[in-house]
Formats: sequence, structure tokens, C-alpha cells
Amino acid sequence: MKLRDFVLRRIILAIPVVFGVLTITWFLSFVVGDPITMYITERTPDAAIPGIRAAHGLDESPVVQYFIYLSNLFQGNWGVSTSTGADAPVLEMLAMLFPATIELAIVAMIFAVILGIPLGIISATKKDRVPDHITRIFALSGVSMPIFWFGLMLKYYLFFQFSQWGLPSLPGDDRYNLGEFSYVPTTGFLLVDSLLFDHNLLLFVDAIKHLIMPGFCLGYITLAIITRMMRSSMLEVIKEDYITLARSKGLSERVVIYKHALRNALIPTVTVIGLAFGGLITGAVLTETIFNWPGLGRWAVRAILNADMAAINGFTLLVAFIFVTANFIVDMIYGVLDPRIRFG
Repeated sequence: MKLRDFVLRRIILAIPVVFGVLTITWFLSFVVGDPITMYITERTPDAAIPGIRAAHGLDESPVVQYFIYLSNLFQGNWGVSTSTGADAPVLEMLAMLFPATIELAIVAMIFAVILGIPLGIISATKKDRVPDHITRIFALSGVSMPIFWFGLMLKYYLFFQFSQWGLPSLPGDDRYNLGEFSYVPTTGFLLVDSLLFDHNLLLFVDAIKHLIMPGFCLGYITLAIITRMMRSSMLEVIKEDYITLARSKGLSERVVIYKHALRNALIPTVTVIGLAFGGLITGAVLTETIFNWPGLGRWAVRAILNADMAAINGFTLLVAFIFVTANFIVDMIYGVLDPRIRFG
């Protein structure tokens, strides 16, 4: 099967998943509360509610309401969010806050990948020796440690205590120093805007400093999972006959590991990386709240506390789409790493 046909088949298979998510989201909204709450605010007069209900088809049968819901979604009408203090369309809020969360998730994934894969390889190649034991303890602590506790500890020591001790400390809140810099979003991605559009290197450096602590906090669990998966995969691969053959040819251990074993060991790890990226968006709910990060996670917490159903639905749908997209990208990488998957 050609790569083009493989991609097309995966796209077709993703369509029912997307519609399944849309259907489940609508059903939960329908049974949890009155869908009219997605279109009104506290300041909406009672006399206007029947007209709004009729305008959005909420006086129709459930089947008709479902198709109206789908139609509104595809037209960009995702309801109005009331949890920010200013009534704003949900889609507009998602577009405004999405870059901050994605920027944080990307940094977290960079931490997880550039540390997790080498640590997993070291742990596998030094099996049952001191580096392996240290790495396994590190990975186990990452999987077991509550993210909110870890974030608070990072903030307490790297921000508060370091400042008390006169040591260089990392910023504890926000995306940049609000008192020193002004920022008008162009793309919404602060690192991109500060470097390419504002040409402000100081703001770029300040933004990186603000990303380090929440990025590492968010990515620590994923780092631990990648390390464990990479170790397990590498241990399986280095037992294969072709690895024994490569060693018997006199190839150096570095060539055997990084040229012959790594590619196959990466296949299951890629799955973890892809799915974990979607998980970083949901994990950002706690991290963004702890570090006062102005992204989707903090907004979702406010929406839940204020029973803002339109915002909750919008966040849920976006996370679901990210998971579907991540799965699709993983499938594509699978097809590149192992052609047998394309032709299977």
C-alpha cells in the first residue's frame, strides 16, 4: 500500500471517531442541564429566553436539536462563555487561549523526549547496574508523584526559597514579566511573536524563563512514562537475532544501539509520545492553575467552578480533536518507521 493510500485510509477511519465524540458531548450536555445555558448569560432578560430557545431550535425534538448542534459547531457557533467576567464566544476564547497552552505543552514534550529517550536507552544498556537503578527510581517517582504537589514544590524551592537564599530563581507565575514588558499577540505564540514579529530578544528570553518550571512540571509524568517505555522496548530489541548478528560482525556497541536497535525500539515509544501529547492538554488544567498560566487549563477550571457548560463543552471537544489528531500523526510516523504497517 502506498503511503498516500495509507494516509487516506487513516483519515476515513478518524471521521467516525470525531462524530462519536460530537455525539457523546451533545448527549452529556443534553442530559446534564438545559442547553439554553450555552446561549444566555446572567444578564439575559427572562422575557428573551423563549425567543432564544426558538432561534436555536431548543424547542424541537432531541433528534432535530442534535443536527442543529452539529450545524452550529461547523458554522463556528459554540455558544457563549460566561466564566471570564465578560461574555465572549467560546470559539473566540479557545482561539485566544489555545496558543499559550500549546506552547506550554510543546515545551513539556521537548523536556520529556530529549530526556526520556536517552534515559531509557542508558537504563536498558546498563541493565541492573547503578545507572539503571537511578533511572528506574527517577521514572517511578514521576509516574507516582501527584502533579499538583510536584508543581507546588518546584514553585516553593525554585522561586520562593532561591529568592530567599539570594540565588537566581525562576519566575513562578504568568507567561512573561508583566511589569517589564508589554505584549500584543500576533500569532498568540509568545516565543514566535517576540522573536519574529516584535524582534524583542529580552522578551523572548524572559518567556523561556517563565516556561521552564511549568513546562518541566507538566512534562515530568510524560518523561517518566517515555523513559520506562524506551527501556522496555530497547531491552526487547537488543535480544533479537539481528542485533546479535550486528555484534558478531564487530560493530561498535554505539553503532549497534543507535543505528540498528533504536529505530525499532522507537515504534512503541512513538505511540506513548503521541497519546501523551493529548494528555498534556488535560494535564495543563492543574499546571496552569498552579503557575497562573493564562491558557485553556486555567480557563477550564473557571468554567467548571462557574458551571459554564458552553466553555466546558468547547474545551472537551478541543481536547478530543487533539487526541484524534495525535493518534493520526502517530499512525503516520508508524508507517514511516515500519513499512510493514503500511502493507499489513
